[in-house]
Amino acid sequence: MTSNSPVDLPICFGFLLINDFTLISMSSAIEPLRMANRLCGEAIYSWKTLSETGAAVNASDGLSVNVDSGIDDEEAFHGLDAVIVCGGWHVEKNTTEAVLRWLRKAAQQNIGFGGTDTGSYLLAKAGLLDGYRCSIHWENMGALADMFPAVHVSRSVFTIDGNRYTCSGGTSPIDMMLYFIRRQCGADISAGVAEQFVYDRIRGSSDVQRVPLRHVVGTQSEKLVVAVELMEANIKEPISQEDIASYTGISRRQLQRLFQRYLLCTPSRYYLWIRLARAREFLHQTSMSLVDISTLTGFVSSSHFSKSYKEYYGHAPSAERRSNGKETTV
Repeated sequence: MTSNSPVDLPICFGFLLINDFTLISMSSAIEPLRMANRLCGEAIYSWKTLSETGAAVNASDGLSVNVDSGIDDEEAFHGLDAVIVCGGWHVEKNTTEAVLRWLRKAAQQNIGFGGTDTGSYLLAKAGLLDGYRCSIHWENMGALADMFPAVHVSRSVFTIDGNRYTCSGGTSPIDMMLYFIRRQCGADISAGVAEQFVYDRIRGSSDVQRVPLRHVVGTQSEKLVVAVELMEANIKEPISQEDIASYTGISRRQLQRLFQRYLLCTPSRYYLWIRLARAREFLHQTSMSLVDISTLTGFVSSSHFSKSYKEYYGHAPSAERRSNGKETTV
């Protein structure tokens, strides 16, 4: 697997639009670059749009978007540091052999690759994500993992692994591009871009997509859904596994098996994640003290809360709050 700390991040992008691509994800990738150029007072970043034939491409919302060139144009690779595949609806149906061949050819040019929404599917199909970690929209995580076992699918909002830059759907490309901007232009510029877009919280690669539980288990385990709903309803005063099992009408061992089967973790680990995620919301959205937050999220002390938070997110809650521009109070 390649390093997760690339030395050179891209500044010149080619956005390959696939039919039925998600327009909000593509715009969320380009607009931060435009605003960074404006705030820097110079054209740090550049980009162009590509399609298979050079013709306009229809987004999933029906809007038609003109592109700068087709993939067969002689200058298609010229000056590019990375090709970002913009996927969307019906990605398997809209994947063509011509595009896959072009992506493999582009790989010979020593440039990076990325994907928005379901763009990771095309990169995986072309064999360009083998051995890499990647992100994709939560609806497609399971299918991607099953179809391409050599690809390490992550629940992260975005993933940077070497010269592979992938993110999930919606506005997650904003977070990924803000990561580039912060590394390349500084924290003041990335914060300025976020402010211009009224973007209150910049997510990092440690943030995971909140996957609707019913999507994970379908109708196969209503017991698990009930168990998680009990956890979410009892944040301040966590209830025991025995009580959760009793309320759902199963044994504690059965409860543990359900969590391992569908969520790949223990009930206690999942419960901890729910509470820490709620704490993180409080850190970003309120000015409550760490003591109050630890109480509201069911920790016995602020020191226990801080220790658990750092073990999970890699930094203390006080550092989280400082990065969001808020004063930290104990």
